[in-house]
Amino acid sequence: MRILASPPSVRVGAVAVVTALLGVGAVGAQAAPAPTAAPTGAPQVQAPVPDIAWSTCVGEGLEAFDCASVQVPTDYDEPRGDTTTIALTRLQATDPDGRVGSLFLNFGGPGIAGVGLMHTLGETFLDPKVHAKFDVIGFDPRGVGLSNPVTCFPNEAAEKANFADTPAFPTTRREVPGYLVDYGTAMVGCKLLSGDRFEHASSANVARDMDLLRQAVGDERLNYLGYSYGSIIGATYGKLFPERVRALAIDGTWDPPRWSGGQGSLGVRLGTGPAAEEAFEQFLALCDEAGPDACPLAALGDPAQVAEDVFRQLQEEPAEFPGPDGTTVEFGYDDLVAATFSSLYATSGWTDLAESFAQLDAMDDPAAAQRDGSDRKRAGTSLGDLLRRLGVIEDYATGIGPQTASLCVDGKHPLNAWDYPRQADKADEVTPHFGRYRAWVGIQCEFVQFRDDDAYKGPWQQEIDSPVLVIGTRYDPATPYAQTQPYADRFPDGRVLTVEGYGHTTLGVSTCADAAIARYLLDLEATDGATCGQDVPPFQATDPGSKEAGRLMLAPGGSRA
Repeated sequence: MRILASPPSVRVGAVAVVTALLGVGAVGAQAAPAPTAAPTGAPQVQAPVPDIAWSTCVGEGLEAFDCASVQVPTDYDEPRGDTTTIALTRLQATDPDGRVGSLFLNFGGPGIAGVGLMHTLGETFLDPKVHAKFDVIGFDPRGVGLSNPVTCFPNEAAEKANFADTPAFPTTRREVPGYLVDYGTAMVGCKLLSGDRFEHASSANVARDMDLLRQAVGDERLNYLGYSYGSIIGATYGKLFPERVRALAIDGTWDPPRWSGGQGSLGVRLGTGPAAEEAFEQFLALCDEAGPDACPLAALGDPAQVAEDVFRQLQEEPAEFPGPDGTTVEFGYDDLVAATFSSLYATSGWTDLAESFAQLDAMDDPAAAQRDGSDRKRAGTSLGDLLRRLGVIEDYATGIGPQTASLCVDGKHPLNAWDYPRQADKADEVTPHFGRYRAWVGIQCEFVQFRDDDAYKGPWQQEIDSPVLVIGTRYDPATPYAQTQPYADRFPDGRVLTVEGYGHTTLGVSTCADAAIARYLLDLEATDGATCGQDVPPFQATDPGSKEAGRLMLAPGGSRA
């Protein structure tokens, strides 16, 4: 989104810095020590196991949660050197006499703070049998949330100001230079303010941290449930500590070699553009089936045609809304593509997404508001109403740093910034709308070289003896279902559970899947090739406080994640 009447930003210095970068390429109480694995070819190092001093979390409704923070080595090559903080939270097993152990969670991102999200989800977001037999532990990975977050600006206001006029992605060549300047400026800031934190933020170091936490809670082997980007953490832990795994349950996968290397930008390699297009096609088809009573977009004709008309309208001319301070605020094509992508994460938001398309259509053609005989006066909507409906009220609490750090140091970024427009054009030819948007993911990593020598980048064939449960949702816009089986095949005994449904991961979607995950975690039993359904079909009412609705919190902010 862009404020039309805002004062011009002063970026002359930033232009000079980024131009120089583009011209020359990338810049570049403790128990006894416990062994901590290093990447293949690196020496073994020793790291002290921290003591965890749990106490009741402070905050309304958090009485059931314990909170703590510990210190872990910043650099595992210097295990008794500088340290970094890791924040944790715990729900204790409700049947302590039958306790199996601790279950560590990673909610994905990268950049999602596990402590805050666990508190938001509450006490019962997993199958009751899991809560009974496991202490469920969430943590903020290093560089995220309460764990020494990576910062790239002096404060949130400065970050927000830097990106105030930045499109979600460039839709024309004219927008490219300014887009690169904005991201180049941010990454120079990351280097200046958080270079050390950035360069030790690899997924391998997160895995090493988790291994220390496993030892700190007294578990001989790890029990882990990872969502989305958590698939990379799980695969990395498996490579570094194969003999220390009891259970790995992975919900929503990226095949690790796509994350750590390959041809093209990270966004192209991960395949989220085609996956989002497939999910959007399902959204439109199911809207048509649901009809006008359940899906407002169906009242205006063929949902696919109306949606395409809205995209085209916004490409030609952004919608304008009056701002609260007398300015005029634009909502453009790029904003709608990004908001649609995020809204596809959870079907609880699909009715609102359909209503938003209907409102935007009516703004171009006021008569459209009456096509279904309604007096809703869609054209009179406010920008705030639209954004709330789409679930994209902006929140800069996480910032670009936590979202970007591991993304940049984990993988190879073989391009230069000026090659992204060509890739975006090519992606748009294959996957209209979402291909161009997602092709820009990874641009953050092209300006300043951040290198974590302890990062793990493959090979990815696993040696874990235990069975591994891999869950994929058929129409997942962010972690393509097509990568579910390849991920499972990297393990000697990988077993696939398919949820025949929609949205990103199965969190709160399927009691059948919840039960299958519980059975696996408790007994290490899983049926390869099993399927589950989705509890609530799209375009049916969902409790706004439900676990499924909470999945919207896993959606990315703009193109920065």
